[in-house]
Amino acid sequence: MDRSLRNVLVVSLGFLLLFTAYGGLQNLQSSLYSEAGLGVAALSTLYCGMLLSSMFLPPVLIQKLGCKWTIVTSMCCYVAFSLGNFYASWYTLVPTSVLLGLGAAPLWSAQGTYLTIMGNAHAEKAGKAGKDVVNQYFGIFFLIFQSSGVWGNLISSLVFGQTPTHGAVPEEQLLSCGASDCLMATASSNSTSHPSQELIYTLLGIYTGSGVLAVLLTAVLLEPVKGAQRTREGKERAPRTWSALLSTFKLFRDKRLRLLVLLPLYSGFEQAFLAGDYTRSYATCALGIQYVGYVMICFAAVNALCSLLYGKLAAHTGRTALFALGAATHLSCILALLLWRPHPSQLAVFFVLSGLWGVADAVWQTQNNGPIMTHQCVCPVGLRTVLPDEVLQVQRERFWLLFSTSVGPVTALPTRLSHLRSNLENCKSSGC
Repeated sequence: MDRSLRNVLVVSLGFLLLFTAYGGLQNLQSSLYSEAGLGVAALSTLYCGMLLSSMFLPPVLIQKLGCKWTIVTSMCCYVAFSLGNFYASWYTLVPTSVLLGLGAAPLWSAQGTYLTIMGNAHAEKAGKAGKDVVNQYFGIFFLIFQSSGVWGNLISSLVFGQTPTHGAVPEEQLLSCGASDCLMATASSNSTSHPSQELIYTLLGIYTGSGVLAVLLTAVLLEPVKGAQRTREGKERAPRTWSALLSTFKLFRDKRLRLLVLLPLYSGFEQAFLAGDYTRSYATCALGIQYVGYVMICFAAVNALCSLLYGKLAAHTGRTALFALGAATHLSCILALLLWRPHPSQLAVFFVLSGLWGVADAVWQTQNNGPIMTHQCVCPVGLRTVLPDEVLQVQRERFWLLFSTSVGPVTALPTRLSHLRSNLENCKSSGC
């Protein structure tokens, strides 16, 4: 097997193991830790950490550690988040969420830089176009990576499905599900929210083991590359951190980029809703926490299939038609979720809505990257390695994707906490 392809497979399998754990755990945060909004706050602070990290950490770590050890170090932050869930409290979940957020931006920047370096290096040896090989490597990566949503959610549903956590859901509880869920008001009486501690520890042990295996696999088998740390002969060294950060924000003077940022900003909002609200207020409230994984498997599977489909359709329809499809689908889902009263007898509807959400989300995931990442030239074809200024350009554009995607969940936090406080006061005044 070709050396470059082997390294791409190692990175892909490492991310598969890591996000099998993280993806499944993320979807359960608002359901497992609904008291006082701990799960929602953990997710929001996670994105806050990513927001801060994306501003300055990726170029620093990649230049100091190289792509390989940046990936390994960042993966350890994800494992720390899994460990923090063993004793879930404000003093463990929030700090580990921030730590994970700090590691997320360097992780994805290093991954993109590493695959780009490998693709260009192989293209020069094989006499192929660098762009074609890089696109092929990213396609292989995301084909493997996207399946993590299936495996992580399948594990959680199988573990929590061992012992039923509830009988028939009371009709009074169903009245508080869906858009009528006021979060705190039913938290104490919601029998579907808390599986046994033994099952929770079992699931966390599996997820932590998967994360540790990802770290070991990457640390042992992935070959380091020096392209992101080298400098051109006879030219200046890479710019200082603050200069790089300033030049990144200068890109925002371009009106096209300011408009493009709105797309991943919305993507952050809709992903936060699915992971934090749909799983808790619809699936867990009406069906039970053991169904969260199955519902999210439907989302992940449809998302992966549509991502592959849209990549081919875009060449024929253009991005505008796909954006219109995504907007119309999400708008229809939002209206349906506002009007629908979830009930266990309507099991198929839970899967249909999550599947349609995946149809629209695939548009944002596949089409948002194109306009921003091609906004300026990323890498010239045929270079043996990615040189510092090209690496910096990749990191700048990765920054705007991470930054705008993170803003959505972070800006939703004050509204969520205000909502929680008012409901807690109402709950106390009514004696619940």
